[in-house]
Amino acid sequence: MKLKDKVALVTGAGSGIGRAIATLFAQEGARVIANDVNEKAAQETVEKLGPAGSGARAIEADVADSAQVKAMFAEVEREFGSLDVLVNNAGIGSAGTSAADRDRLRERSDTRIMELLGGQRIQTHWDITQTMSDETWHRMIAVHLDGTFFCTREALRLMSRRDQGVIINLSSVAGLMGLENVPHYSAAKAGILGFTRAVAREVGSRKIRVNAICPGFIDTPMTQPMSDLMRKAVIGRTPLGRYAEPGEVAQTALFLASDDSSFFTGQWLSPNGGLFIG
Repeated sequence: MKLKDKVALVTGAGSGIGRAIATLFAQEGARVIANDVNEKAAQETVEKLGPAGSGARAIEADVADSAQVKAMFAEVEREFGSLDVLVNNAGIGSAGTSAADRDRLRERSDTRIMELLGGQRIQTHWDITQTMSDETWHRMIAVHLDGTFFCTREALRLMSRRDQGVIINLSSVAGLMGLENVPHYSAAKAGILGFTRAVAREVGSRKIRVNAICPGFIDTPMTQPMSDLMRKAVIGRTPLGRYAEPGEVAQTALFLASDDSSFFTGQWLSPNGGLFIG
């Protein structure tokens, strides 16, 4: 019971990594608030917590909207009185991209892999940055980077009253190494790392710890659209030879949320199977 009686808010808890974190936190004694832009998905997470989720709450909010975030934290304050742990997990894998565009990207990815395996010069170019719309760029940055800022700002207003708390930001290996087919996602996740370091320095005097997690490729709904060939290519580049399960990232979040990591702040941990070794 490493989080006994702690109040923990997990954004993007309707599926994947967020749901796994909310579940593990509840099992470890936390009173969990499951946020998602999809109210039904958040409620399903709460229902799946079972007896461990007694007192859990689902709240619908788009973290990219500061007004919705402010309202969500006001609700947390009314119902729970305080906040001990914030996990900024909400994210998207694509923004403003049609199904046809995603199909074209998968086809382009597979063609590039075949050219590479065939020993040819790469002739199939990504051309993603030069064709990306303002709307696609801004939505990706808004959900990941703005959302992390908006939620952190409100969380700190609660945590500062008692000079204690933990904030965990979900970055990615994309923020560490850059992924060529998602420049906007890579930029957002790299920004989260810079934000994590700065805020950790800022609030350390208040005994509030801020850290980040940089997962590799995880078997979640976000990675499902990848083609079989692309999945094999990723696994081939990963020394441990597989994708991770969401629960493995949740274990990292539990470590950072608990007193086990009491001297960690401004750091990132990367469960990535060796895809990135830095």
